[in-house]
This record gives sequence, C-alpha cells and structure tokens, in this order.
Amino acid sequence: MRPSLYPRLVNGPFDDPGLYITFIFEKDSILFDLGEINSLSSREILKISHVFVTHTHMDHFSGFDRVLRLFLGRNKMLSLYGPEGFIHNITGKLAGYSWNLVDRYDNTFSLNITEILPDRHRCCRFSCRSRFMPEAPVVEVPFKTVLVESPGWIISSVILDHAIPCLAFSIQEKFHVNIKKDRLKALGLNAGPWIMDFKQAMFAGADPSSIFQVIDAKHPDRRISFELGWLSREIATITSGQKITYITDVIFSLDNIEKMVALARGSDHLFIEAAFMEAHRQIAEDKYHLTAWQAGTLAAMAGVRQFTTFHYSPRYIGQENLLTEEAIRAYTLKP
Repeated sequence: MRPSLYPRLVNGPFDDPGLYITFIFEKDSILFDLGEINSLSSREILKISHVFVTHTHMDHFSGFDRVLRLFLGRNKMLSLYGPEGFIHNITGKLAGYSWNLVDRYDNTFSLNITEILPDRHRCCRFSCRSRFMPEAPVVEVPFKTVLVESPGWIISSVILDHAIPCLAFSIQEKFHVNIKKDRLKALGLNAGPWIMDFKQAMFAGADPSSIFQVIDAKHPDRRISFELGWLSREIATITSGQKITYITDVIFSLDNIEKMVALARGSDHLFIEAAFMEAHRQIAEDKYHLTAWQAGTLAAMAGVRQFTTFHYSPRYIGQENLLTEEAIRAYTLKP
C-alpha cells in the first residue's frame, strides 16, 4: 500500500518537538506543535492549513512568529488548536506587535483559533484587516474528541496531564484507495491528475451511479465517461487508512496511560517522547515526562506497528542510542 500521509519530525530528537505531515493527494499540510521550525522551508510552511499545539511551553510554541510573518500579506486562513488558555496566548502574541498598517493590505489573512477544554471548545477569529482584534465574541461549542474532519481524514485529540493541560493528537485516514495498475492498462487508461479527482470523489462519498470523466494525461483531448461505482470496482481496492499519533510532554499516570493507549491504538506510526532513561524515572516524574521504557511500553499496549521516540533530555547527548534501545526492549515485551 502506497501511503497517503507522510509524517516527518521537524527537528532532531534533542531539539524542539514538531511533526510535519504532508498528504500525497492534497496541496495542504498540517503541523503538530509549533516550536523552532527553521528546518522547514517557507514553501513548506505556506502549505500548512492546520496547526495543533500540545501546550504553550516555549519549545512547543515559539515558531508562531515565523508562521505569522510568512502568512502576512497573503490570502490565507490558518486554523490553530491548543489547550486551555490558548486564545489568551494567541492574543498576547498578536498584541506584541503594532498593526497600524495592515488594514491597508489587499488580502484576507485570518487566524481561526480553537481552545480545547474538558467540557467545551472555545473558538475565536482574528483577521489581519481588523488589526488582529477578535472579530466577534468567543463562540463556545460542546467538547468533542474529533477536532477536524475532511472528506479523507479526521484528527482527534485527548487532554493529558503535564502539570498543565497538554494535548495529544491522532490523524486517521478514513480509508485507503489502492489503484490497480494492471486494470488501468487493461482499460486503456493512463494515470494522471484524474486519479486524485477519483480518490477525492470516493472520500467525499459521491453517488456510485454518478458519471465520472477520465481525462487522459497523454491525450488531454480524450475524455472517457464511466459510472463511478463501476470504475471503483474495476480499478480500486479499498483498505483501512493510515493512522498517525503524536504524544509528548506527559507523566506516566494511570489516567494518562488510559487516554494515550486509547488514542494511539492501532496506529501505523506513533511518535512519542522519551525524555529520560528508566534509571532516571524519578526525574521524569518530577518533570512530568516519559521515560524511554514507558514510551516503548505504551507503544506495545496500543499495538502500534512502528514508533519513533523524540524530545530527549540534553543530558543524553551522544547517548541517544541508549534511549532508542531501551524503548525497543520495552516494546518487544508486548504486555
């Protein structure tokens, strides 16, 4: 199965956490955590449509200014999600600058902010044209674990304990559309941009009896019409979609364990912090972080296919292999 979601850590394991995810059939990208992001190009940042911030400690939030600077003067809408107090944090960031000229900009750049509390979500919009003052009163909606739902994927979250509320996130592809290349050839069809349109129609739940037109990439004037349901049966196989989970900055408590395992269960790839060695477990507890052993244990409990550890304490610089090996040992025990 060719993956549709391509995740990569923004920085090395000792640097600021962050996970950048691109979609093979979409122009947009998403970002989990917003610390130092100098490793991302301007082009990559401008592709971001949604940012999900676990909490607003500096190493998870200091990249906001670079994103803001790049998006200014462009017709963009950026959605950001964060824990309790997030709207206050964004307001403070925006208040740190003078905006006396931005109302002259010929663009509609805006920030849509969602703050996630245990019982509700608080939503607020800031517009460049309004000098980044809230355009309307904060809107409150009932709490739900699903934050964003697109035709092809959903993003869910849970609230964890890091001595402050800290979010963890999971993106789940609804299903995966695998194209049968041999059937394309048998039908005399060439792969091209129409494949993306076909998959989007599938994700959107289009009527199987509707007509779908194939535009041949090698012969643009050639258009062939098919019934969508018939075409999908002929050229596609539907399988379970990818699932990617991101967890960082949490203590190994019973309540957190239950929530983390439920969120990550069945993930194809879990990205999870491993700040300390198990030998330094007391330090991890005092700082509300996980050990490498705990990270591997959680990966095993959730039945993930693979996992990557990150957010190592600088005390282990030059010894990162010890953290990786400890996490793998715990994972292989398969509790």
